[in-house]
Amino acid sequence: MVHRQKSFGNEMPTLYIVPTPIGNLDEMTPRAIEVLKNVDVIACEDTRNSMKLLQYFDIHTRFVQYHNFNEQESSKGLLQLLEQGKNVAVISDAGYPLISDPGQVIVNKAIALGYNVVPLSGCNAMLNALVASGLITQPFTFIGFLPANQKESVKTLNLYKHYPMTLIFYEAPHRIEKMLASVLEALGDRQVCVARELTKKHEEFIRGCCSEVLEEIKGAKGEMVVVVEGFNEELKPAIDMGEITLLVEEAISQGLSKSDAIKAVAKQTGMSKNEIYNYIHQN
Repeated sequence: MVHRQKSFGNEMPTLYIVPTPIGNLDEMTPRAIEVLKNVDVIACEDTRNSMKLLQYFDIHTRFVQYHNFNEQESSKGLLQLLEQGKNVAVISDAGYPLISDPGQVIVNKAIALGYNVVPLSGCNAMLNALVASGLITQPFTFIGFLPANQKESVKTLNLYKHYPMTLIFYEAPHRIEKMLASVLEALGDRQVCVARELTKKHEEFIRGCCSEVLEEIKGAKGEMVVVVEGFNEELKPAIDMGEITLLVEEAISQGLSKSDAIKAVAKQTGMSKNEIYNYIHQN
């Protein structure tokens, strides 16, 4: 089921994902400081390290511990706070939560229950979209913009079809429908998250399977980041060997030798050359 989160257009409690400086504390942004001062609770990796940051910026918000070793258990407490109407911020000792740091569990649970998940930024839209997507954050592959031509777009996507990591793209609003149609054609109906207008008044996250988001995205404006679920072997559809044969025959009709045609189709579909070769020669 598709879920649209308009970050600043509702009264739902919010889980903020707040990056912190990796060394120089003066790189902390004014918005991050304001959020940490105004939320009800701050969830941090190490209270001793976070205390230094909070004292430096005169932040007196209540804080609790949330780290890799208690993430499952402490996420229950954070959800209870959200259920009570409280706003919560998650921070790391240094860097961005969910990027080699805790946060994935509480983000996914908050999204599932319909709470706002709002990332604060450094200067990188890709990471903002990734940590708030609800998809696995690591490993990921950043691809950027696909070719404008849909045929070339599908061809490019086929190169990443069997990548098991989360895929991240940038897209312009006037091309977003064609881009998602290309994703649907090349990668199948995977889970996706489209993040638009990040950090602005109309910030929005549209989460769901690709076909649902494609229907929902019509008319949406603003620069967009598209986060796509990686390849999952368990969800791999049954292979239609008749279709594989047709692909080989089509490649041969375009001038390739049978051997080269099999190699090309193997690369395109992710099947082994030997498997295709054996099927072709047994039928």
